Amino acid sequence: MKRTVSAMELRRGLGGILERVFYNDDEVLIERNGRLLAVIIPPSRYAAIERSREELNEMIRESWERNKDADPEEVERDVEAAIRAVRQAARKTRQSRRAS
Repeated sequence: MKRTVSAMELRRGLGGILERVFYNDDEVLIERNGRLLAVIIPPSRYAAIERSREELNEMIRESWERNKDADPEEVERDVEAAIRAVRQAARKTRQSRRAS
């Protein structure tokens, strides 16, 4: 469950908040004066985020390695063409949904 607490509430109830995060997989957003200061998440969620980050970094490294000798202008043209294709496919999908 996601809940929001003030910084003062966090000070008063830190132990209980940490237990709910750990045992119930709660997420706690901490605010001060209506501004988000921090988020407390369960260790399992943090580990999943870290795994995703490492996977993304590895994909980026592999992509750089595969394209290290590529002409930057050619890469830019390929990216622009891929973006146009995706946008065109999205437009067709929206149009077919409207038609049905």
